[in-house]
Amino acid sequence: MNKDRVVGGGLMLASAVVIAVYLWLVFFPPLDGVDIFVLKLTGAVAVAGVFGILGWIGYTLATTPPPKPIEEIEKEIERELKSLEGEAEKKQ
Repeated sequence: MNKDRVVGGGLMLASAVVIAVYLWLVFFPPLDGVDIFVLKLTGAVAVAGVFGILGWIGYTLATTPPPKPIEEIEKEIERELKSLEGEAEKKQ
């Protein structure tokens, strides 16, 4: 059997189990307050995940140097083309 299929089947099974346990804890809690705790935990993980990603994007934007202006790139390309043309003329 293909390794990817085994991993995929395992992920599907684990997901189904987590969904079932989650729904059981929210709708049929074994102890008082477990359902509220599970909902609070879910909300905290969701908020932390969203704002963690936003923070990562902000950090990346703040620490990445800005790109060169197009004019500068065009000048570099022109210089490179001229040097290549000069080399081609020398070879002829």
